[in-house]
Amino acid sequence: MTDITTHATHSDIVKRLKRANGHLLSVIGMIEAGRPCTDLAQQLHAVERAIAQAKRTLIQDHIDHCLDAAMTANDPDGPSAVAEFKAIVKYL
Repeated sequence: MTDITTHATHSDIVKRLKRANGHLLSVIGMIEAGRPCTDLAQQLHAVERAIAQAKRTLIQDHIDHCLDAAMTANDPDGPSAVAEFKAIVKYL
């Protein structure tokens, strides 16, 4: 189950990460411009939330598609899928 797989949600995840990257670049510019800490904190919070949502979507997608498919089809990769699941849950 370590092959390269693309799911429907991957494009949404990329969009979220690009948005987070834009916010992060904005924060860097704000720091360099000497903007108030409250403005910086607000933007950093937006970066954190965007990344957290991307991670949540990725993990949920993995559970819904990879793990589900391996377990319901009596796939011989089932034990490998369970091991992958155990590895990915530590990132929750």
